[in-house]
Amino acid sequence: MLVLGDAHASDSDKWEALLAAYRAADEAVALQVGDLERYDLPRPTWFVAGNNEDLDVIDALRAGETPPGVRNARLLAGTAAEVGGLRVAGLSGNYAPTQYDLPRSELDGDRRRHFTREDVERVVDLGDVDVLLTHEAPRGLLSYGYDPGCEHVDRLLEATAPDLCLVGHHHRHREAEIRGARVVSLAPVWERYYVLDPDDLTLDARETPA
Repeated sequence: MLVLGDAHASDSDKWEALLAAYRAADEAVALQVGDLERYDLPRPTWFVAGNNEDLDVIDALRAGETPPGVRNARLLAGTAAEVGGLRVAGLSGNYAPTQYDLPRSELDGDRRRHFTREDVERVVDLGDVDVLLTHEAPRGLLSYGYDPGCEHVDRLLEATAPDLCLVGHHHRHREAEIRGARVVSLAPVWERYYVLDPDDLTLDARETPA
């Protein structure tokens, strides 16, 4: 199956890169880790929301609605789905300490992009999964002179015991073994796309055609 990092497809050149990745991979289904920004997609795509999205569309998808202009976009927001024989779960949003303990219903405007404690608890309650999608990274994966990882993602690795965790947001490819899971921070779509073998969860990185 196709695996995609951040797309930022509201930009026309990045939208073309996203379409090129779908064409080049020629896979029946896709997984994507946030900052998608356009939702009229060529193939069924299970994704988590990032911090850059059309938040009205994301709210509608959270509510189980399909707003105009949305095709093949399947949001994972504290939910799980069977995709290509794999149990895939996702935590949508990014972390903001000031918003974390609020009910989701109290998040207004751009603050809707964040995840809350109740969102995390919904993923915890899902139990074991094969693949976990998050926009934020766990601790121990990346470094900028400091660790940008999020302790709440650490908790999800422990609670859901995924074989593979796919991470967006940071626009760089990094891999690590963390809490028993192979964790991969994905390069953005305009640089590369990935093909995941659902049988052994090997991930093949390929350059996105110009």
